[in-house]
Amino acid sequence: MPDYQPTNAASSGVKLDKKTLKTIAARSDRPGVIWLAQWTVALIVTGSLVWILIGSPWVWPAMMLHGIFLSVPAYSASHETAHGTAFRTRWLNEAVLWVTSLIYMEEPLHRRYTHTNHHTHTWHVGKDSQMPFDTPMGFGGWLAEITGFALLRFHLQVFWHLSIGHYTDTMRMVTPEQEFPKMTRNARIMVAIYLVVLLAPAVGIWWPLWLIVLPRILGAPIMLLFTLIQHVELQENSPSILESTRSFRTGPLAAFLYMNMNNHVEHHLYPQVPFHALPQLAEAVKDQVPAPDNGFFRSNWEVAVVVLRRSIGLSTKAPTLRQAPHMITEGGPVKRIAQRTM
Repeated sequence: MPDYQPTNAASSGVKLDKKTLKTIAARSDRPGVIWLAQWTVALIVTGSLVWILIGSPWVWPAMMLHGIFLSVPAYSASHETAHGTAFRTRWLNEAVLWVTSLIYMEEPLHRRYTHTNHHTHTWHVGKDSQMPFDTPMGFGGWLAEITGFALLRFHLQVFWHLSIGHYTDTMRMVTPEQEFPKMTRNARIMVAIYLVVLLAPAVGIWWPLWLIVLPRILGAPIMLLFTLIQHVELQENSPSILESTRSFRTGPLAAFLYMNMNNHVEHHLYPQVPFHALPQLAEAVKDQVPAPDNGFFRSNWEVAVVVLRRSIGLSTKAPTLRQAPHMITEGGPVKRIAQRTM
Protein backbone atom coordinates (compact mmCIF):
# COMPACT_ATOMS: atom_id res chain seq x y z
CA MET A 1 0.00 0.00 0.00
CA PRO A 2 1.29 3.52 -0.77
CA ASP A 3 2.10 5.76 2.20
CA TYR A 4 0.04 8.62 0.79
CA GLN A 5 -3.47 9.34 -0.37
CA PRO A 6 -3.51 11.06 -3.77
CA THR A 7 -5.13 14.48 -3.55
CA ASN A 8 -8.28 14.47 -5.64
CA ALA A 9 -12.07 14.30 -5.31
CA ALA A 10 -11.99 11.11 -3.25
CA SER A 11 -9.50 12.54 -0.73
CA SER A 12 -11.60 15.71 -0.55
CA GLY A 13 -14.96 14.03 0.09
CA VAL A 14 -16.46 15.32 -3.17
CA LYS A 15 -18.71 12.98 -5.13
CA LEU A 16 -20.00 13.02 -8.70
CA ASP A 17 -21.88 10.14 -10.24
CA LYS A 18 -19.93 8.16 -12.84
CA LYS A 19 -22.32 8.83 -15.69
CA THR A 20 -22.15 12.60 -15.24
CA LEU A 21 -18.38 12.54 -14.87
CA LYS A 22 -17.98 10.40 -18.00
CA THR A 23 -20.06 12.88 -19.99
CA ILE A 24 -18.19 15.91 -18.68
CA ALA A 25 -14.76 14.31 -19.13
CA ALA A 26 -15.31 13.24 -22.76
CA ARG A 27 -12.41 14.40 -24.94
CA SER A 28 -12.77 16.09 -28.31
CA ASP A 29 -10.52 17.87 -30.79
CA ARG A 30 -13.10 20.50 -31.73
CA PRO A 31 -13.02 22.79 -28.65
CA GLY A 32 -9.23 22.73 -28.58
CA VAL A 33 -8.90 23.48 -32.30
CA ILE A 34 -11.37 26.38 -31.99
CA TRP A 35 -9.46 27.75 -28.99
CA LEU A 36 -6.15 27.38 -30.85
CA ALA A 37 -7.53 29.21 -33.89
CA GLN A 38 -8.85 32.05 -31.70
CA TRP A 39 -5.51 32.34 -29.93
CA THR A 40 -3.68 32.46 -33.28
CA VAL A 41 -5.94 35.25 -34.53
CA ALA A 42 -5.43 37.19 -31.30
CA LEU A 43 -1.64 36.89 -31.63
CA ILE A 44 -1.78 38.10 -35.24
CA VAL A 45 -3.82 41.13 -34.19
CA THR A 46 -1.68 42.07 -31.18
CA GLY A 47 1.53 41.27 -33.05
CA SER A 48 0.47 43.49 -35.95
CA LEU A 49 -0.20 46.30 -33.50
CA VAL A 50 3.34 45.95 -32.14
CA TRP A 51 4.79 45.96 -35.66
CA ILE A 52 2.86 49.09 -36.64
CA LEU A 53 4.00 50.94 -33.50
CA ILE A 54 7.72 50.12 -33.66
CA GLY A 55 9.56 53.42 -33.33
CA SER A 56 6.82 54.95 -31.19
CA PRO A 57 6.67 55.01 -27.36
CA TRP A 58 3.30 53.26 -27.74
CA VAL A 59 5.14 50.12 -28.80
CA TRP A 60 5.78 49.32 -25.12
CA PRO A 61 2.12 49.02 -24.04
CA ALA A 62 1.47 47.22 -27.35
CA MET A 63 4.22 44.71 -26.54
CA MET A 64 2.80 44.22 -23.07
CA LEU A 65 -0.65 43.52 -24.53
CA HIS A 66 0.87 41.13 -27.06
CA GLY A 67 2.90 39.57 -24.26
CA ILE A 68 -0.19 38.89 -22.18
CA PHE A 69 -1.84 37.17 -25.15
CA LEU A 70 1.39 35.26 -25.75
CA SER A 71 2.39 34.19 -22.25
CA VAL A 72 -0.88 33.46 -20.41
CA PRO A 73 -2.30 31.10 -23.09
CA ALA A 74 1.15 29.49 -23.56
CA TYR A 75 1.14 28.62 -19.86
CA SER A 76 -2.48 27.47 -20.00
CA ALA A 77 -2.10 25.35 -23.13
CA SER A 78 1.16 23.75 -21.99
CA HIS A 79 -0.62 22.89 -18.74
CA GLU A 80 -3.67 21.43 -20.46
CA THR A 81 -1.64 19.43 -22.98
CA ALA A 82 0.63 18.18 -20.19
CA HIS A 83 -2.55 16.57 -18.86
CA GLY A 84 -3.29 15.19 -22.33
CA THR A 85 -6.83 16.59 -22.25
CA ALA A 86 -6.68 19.52 -24.68
CA PHE A 87 -7.25 17.33 -27.75
CA ARG A 88 -8.48 13.83 -28.35
CA THR A 89 -5.85 13.26 -31.06
CA ARG A 90 -2.59 12.47 -29.29
CA TRP A 91 -0.13 13.83 -31.87
CA LEU A 92 -1.97 17.16 -31.92
CA ASN A 93 -1.90 17.32 -28.14
CA GLU A 94 1.83 16.54 -28.07
CA ALA A 95 2.67 19.06 -30.82
CA VAL A 96 0.87 21.86 -28.97
CA LEU A 97 2.54 20.77 -25.70
CA TRP A 98 5.97 21.11 -27.34
CA VAL A 99 5.38 24.53 -28.92
CA THR A 100 3.64 26.09 -25.91
CA SER A 101 6.26 24.67 -23.53
CA LEU A 102 8.89 26.33 -25.73
CA ILE A 103 7.12 29.67 -25.22
CA TYR A 104 6.52 29.02 -21.52
CA MET A 105 10.20 27.97 -21.25
CA GLU A 106 10.05 24.49 -19.73
CA GLU A 107 11.00 21.17 -21.27
CA PRO A 108 7.63 19.51 -22.03
CA LEU A 109 8.16 16.13 -20.35
CA HIS A 110 9.58 17.76 -17.23
CA ARG A 111 6.45 19.93 -17.30
CA ARG A 112 4.25 16.84 -17.53
CA TYR A 113 5.84 14.71 -14.84
CA THR A 114 6.38 17.41 -12.23
CA HIS A 115 2.79 18.50 -12.77
CA THR A 116 1.51 14.95 -12.34
CA ASN A 117 3.37 14.90 -9.03
CA HIS A 118 1.79 18.26 -8.11
CA HIS A 119 -1.66 16.74 -8.54
CA THR A 120 -0.77 13.63 -6.57
CA HIS A 121 0.66 15.61 -3.64
CA THR A 122 -1.02 18.99 -3.99
CA TRP A 123 0.66 21.50 -1.65
CA HIS A 124 2.28 18.77 0.47
CA VAL A 125 5.58 19.94 1.91
CA GLY A 126 8.49 17.80 0.74
CA LYS A 127 6.36 15.94 -1.81
CA ASP A 128 4.86 18.52 -4.17
CA SER A 129 7.47 19.34 -6.84
CA GLN A 130 5.60 22.45 -8.00
CA MET A 131 5.57 24.75 -4.98
CA PRO A 132 6.93 27.94 -6.59
CA PHE A 133 7.44 30.07 -3.48
CA ASP A 134 8.22 29.84 0.22
CA THR A 135 5.24 29.81 2.54
CA PRO A 136 4.02 31.88 4.22
CA MET A 137 4.77 34.31 1.42
CA GLY A 138 6.47 37.59 2.23
CA PHE A 139 6.70 40.71 0.09
CA GLY A 140 10.16 39.81 -1.23
CA GLY A 141 8.94 36.40 -2.31
CA TRP A 142 5.90 37.98 -3.96
CA LEU A 143 8.13 40.33 -5.98
CA ALA A 144 10.44 37.51 -7.04
CA GLU A 145 7.42 35.47 -8.12
CA ILE A 146 5.43 38.06 -10.08
CA THR A 147 8.42 39.58 -11.88
CA GLY A 148 9.24 36.16 -13.30
CA PHE A 149 12.75 36.16 -11.79
CA ALA A 150 12.15 33.13 -9.58
CA LEU A 151 10.53 31.09 -12.36
CA LEU A 152 13.22 32.00 -14.91
CA ARG A 153 15.95 30.98 -12.47
CA PHE A 154 14.24 27.63 -11.94
CA HIS A 155 13.69 27.01 -15.66
CA LEU A 156 17.32 27.84 -16.47
CA GLN A 157 18.44 25.37 -13.80
CA VAL A 158 16.17 22.70 -15.29
CA PHE A 159 17.51 23.31 -18.80
CA TRP A 160 21.09 23.13 -17.53
CA HIS A 161 20.57 19.86 -15.66
CA LEU A 162 18.68 18.23 -18.53
CA SER A 163 21.08 19.46 -21.21
CA ILE A 164 24.14 17.97 -19.51
CA GLY A 165 22.29 14.82 -18.40
CA HIS A 166 22.59 15.60 -14.69
CA TYR A 167 19.19 14.60 -13.36
CA THR A 168 18.22 15.93 -9.95
CA ASP A 169 16.65 13.90 -7.16
CA THR A 170 13.30 15.55 -7.87
CA MET A 171 13.53 14.65 -11.57
CA ARG A 172 14.33 11.04 -10.69
CA MET A 173 11.50 10.95 -8.15
CA VAL A 174 8.79 12.00 -10.62
CA THR A 175 10.04 10.81 -14.03
CA PRO A 176 10.14 7.32 -15.59
CA GLU A 177 13.78 6.43 -16.28
CA GLN A 178 13.21 5.81 -19.99
CA GLU A 179 12.08 9.40 -20.51
CA PHE A 180 15.39 11.04 -19.62
CA PRO A 181 17.06 10.70 -23.06
CA LYS A 182 14.01 12.37 -24.65
CA MET A 183 14.11 15.16 -22.07
CA THR A 184 17.81 15.79 -22.70
CA ARG A 185 17.22 15.90 -26.46
CA ASN A 186 14.27 18.30 -26.05
CA ALA A 187 16.23 20.55 -23.69
CA ARG A 188 19.19 20.83 -26.08
CA ILE A 189 16.92 21.64 -29.04
CA MET A 190 15.04 24.26 -27.03
CA VAL A 191 18.23 25.89 -25.73
CA ALA A 192 19.52 26.06 -29.33
CA ILE A 193 16.29 27.78 -30.43
CA TYR A 194 16.55 30.30 -27.58
CA LEU A 195 20.15 31.08 -28.54
CA VAL A 196 19.16 31.64 -32.17
CA VAL A 197 16.38 34.01 -31.08
CA LEU A 198 18.67 35.95 -28.74
CA LEU A 199 21.46 36.22 -31.32
CA ALA A 200 19.18 37.19 -34.22
CA PRO A 201 19.63 40.98 -33.70
CA ALA A 202 23.40 40.51 -34.09
CA VAL A 203 22.79 39.63 -37.76
CA GLY A 204 20.18 42.33 -38.27
CA ILE A 205 17.04 40.28 -37.58
CA TRP A 206 15.01 42.26 -35.03
CA TRP A 207 11.48 40.89 -35.24
CA PRO A 208 12.06 38.12 -32.62
CA LEU A 209 13.03 40.82 -30.12
CA TRP A 210 9.89 42.90 -30.76
CA LEU A 211 7.41 40.05 -31.16
CA ILE A 212 8.74 37.35 -28.83
CA VAL A 213 11.48 38.27 -26.34
CA LEU A 214 10.30 41.64 -25.00
CA PRO A 215 6.58 40.73 -25.05
CA ARG A 216 7.35 37.49 -23.21
CA ILE A 217 9.15 39.47 -20.51
CA LEU A 218 6.44 42.14 -20.28
CA GLY A 219 3.56 39.65 -20.25
CA ALA A 220 5.07 37.30 -17.67
CA PRO A 221 3.82 39.16 -14.56
CA ILE A 222 0.18 38.78 -15.63
CA MET A 223 0.72 35.09 -16.32
CA LEU A 224 2.30 34.66 -12.90
CA LEU A 225 -0.47 36.57 -11.13
CA PHE A 226 -2.88 34.01 -12.58
CA THR A 227 -0.81 31.11 -11.25
CA LEU A 228 0.02 32.72 -7.92
CA ILE A 229 -3.54 32.64 -6.62
CA GLN A 230 -4.01 28.93 -7.30
CA HIS A 231 -2.67 27.93 -3.87
CA VAL A 232 -1.22 30.96 -2.05
CA GLU A 233 -2.42 31.54 1.54
CA LEU A 234 -4.05 28.10 1.64
CA GLN A 235 -3.47 24.93 3.67
CA GLU A 236 -0.38 22.78 3.28
CA ASN A 237 -0.37 19.01 3.86
CA SER A 238 -4.11 18.59 3.57
CA PRO A 239 -5.70 15.64 1.78
CA SER A 240 -8.52 17.96 0.78
CA ILE A 241 -8.24 20.02 -2.38
CA LEU A 242 -10.94 22.25 -0.87
CA GLU A 243 -8.40 23.46 1.70
CA SER A 244 -5.29 23.72 -0.50
CA THR A 245 -6.64 25.17 -3.75
CA ARG A 246 -8.54 28.27 -4.89
CA SER A 247 -11.05 28.98 -7.64
CA PHE A 248 -11.95 32.55 -8.53
CA ARG A 249 -14.58 34.37 -10.54
CA THR A 250 -13.54 35.99 -13.79
CA GLY A 251 -14.84 37.37 -17.09
CA PRO A 252 -14.88 35.75 -20.52
CA LEU A 253 -11.55 37.18 -21.71
CA ALA A 254 -9.58 35.99 -18.69
CA ALA A 255 -11.35 32.62 -18.84
CA PHE A 256 -10.27 32.31 -22.49
CA LEU A 257 -6.65 33.27 -21.80
CA TYR A 258 -6.50 30.97 -18.77
CA MET A 259 -8.45 28.12 -20.42
CA ASN A 260 -11.02 28.10 -17.61
CA MET A 261 -8.35 27.30 -15.01
CA ASN A 262 -9.98 29.88 -12.75
CA ASN A 263 -12.04 26.78 -11.84
CA HIS A 264 -8.92 25.48 -10.15
CA VAL A 265 -10.50 23.59 -7.27
CA GLU A 266 -12.63 21.70 -9.76
CA HIS A 267 -9.62 20.99 -11.98
CA HIS A 268 -7.72 19.46 -9.06
CA LEU A 269 -10.72 17.40 -8.00
CA TYR A 270 -11.10 15.87 -11.48
CA PRO A 271 -7.95 16.57 -13.55
CA GLN A 272 -9.21 14.30 -16.34
CA VAL A 273 -11.88 16.88 -17.26
CA PRO A 274 -10.88 18.97 -20.34
CA PHE A 275 -10.59 22.74 -20.08
CA HIS A 276 -13.76 23.44 -22.08
CA ALA A 277 -15.87 21.37 -19.64
CA LEU A 278 -14.60 22.96 -16.43
CA PRO A 279 -17.52 25.44 -16.16
CA GLN A 280 -19.91 22.50 -16.51
CA LEU A 281 -17.97 20.61 -13.82
CA ALA A 282 -18.04 23.65 -11.54
CA GLU A 283 -21.81 23.80 -11.85
CA ALA A 284 -22.12 20.07 -11.09
CA VAL A 285 -20.13 20.26 -7.81
CA LYS A 286 -20.92 23.83 -6.70
CA ASP A 287 -22.78 22.67 -3.58
CA GLN A 288 -19.76 20.64 -2.42
CA VAL A 289 -16.94 23.19 -2.84
CA PRO A 290 -16.09 26.64 -1.45
CA ALA A 291 -17.46 29.62 -3.33
CA PRO A 292 -14.95 31.08 -5.80
CA ASP A 293 -12.95 34.06 -4.61
CA ASN A 294 -13.83 37.53 -5.86
CA GLY A 295 -12.01 37.83 -9.17
CA PHE A 296 -8.50 38.03 -10.57
CA PHE A 297 -7.83 41.66 -9.65
CA ARG A 298 -9.47 41.59 -6.21
CA SER A 299 -7.75 38.33 -5.22
CA ASN A 300 -4.32 39.49 -6.33
CA TRP A 301 -4.73 42.88 -4.67
CA GLU A 302 -5.58 41.23 -1.38
CA VAL A 303 -2.62 38.83 -1.69
CA ALA A 304 -0.30 41.80 -2.29
CA VAL A 305 -1.63 43.63 0.77
CA VAL A 306 -1.42 40.50 2.94
CA VAL A 307 2.19 39.70 2.04
CA LEU A 308 3.25 43.32 2.54
CA ARG A 309 1.57 43.46 5.95
CA ARG A 310 3.15 40.12 6.90
CA SER A 311 6.60 41.45 5.99
CA ILE A 312 6.23 44.49 8.25
CA GLY A 313 4.67 42.61 11.15
CA LEU A 314 1.02 43.62 10.82
CA SER A 315 -2.21 41.60 10.78
CA THR A 316 -2.55 39.32 7.75
CA LYS A 317 -6.32 38.94 7.72
CA ALA A 318 -7.63 39.57 4.20
CA PRO A 319 -11.07 41.17 3.71
CA THR A 320 -12.48 38.52 1.34
CA LEU A 321 -9.60 36.26 0.19
CA ARG A 322 -9.97 32.68 1.37
CA GLN A 323 -7.08 31.87 3.73
CA ALA A 324 -6.02 28.89 5.81
CA PRO A 325 -6.50 29.72 9.51
CA HIS A 326 -2.77 29.60 10.30
CA MET A 327 -2.08 32.18 7.59
CA ILE A 328 -4.06 34.77 9.58
CA THR A 329 -1.86 36.29 12.27
CA GLU A 330 -1.78 39.53 14.23
CA GLY A 331 1.86 40.16 13.47
CA GLY A 332 5.19 39.15 14.92
CA PRO A 333 8.02 37.00 13.53
CA VAL A 334 7.19 34.89 10.48
CA LYS A 335 8.04 31.20 10.77
CA ARG A 336 8.67 29.52 7.42
CA ILE A 337 6.52 26.45 6.87
CA ALA A 338 7.77 25.33 3.46
CA GLN A 339 10.59 26.16 1.08
CA ARG A 340 9.87 26.49 -2.63
CA THR A 341 10.50 23.49 -4.85
CA MET A 342 10.57 25.53 -8.08
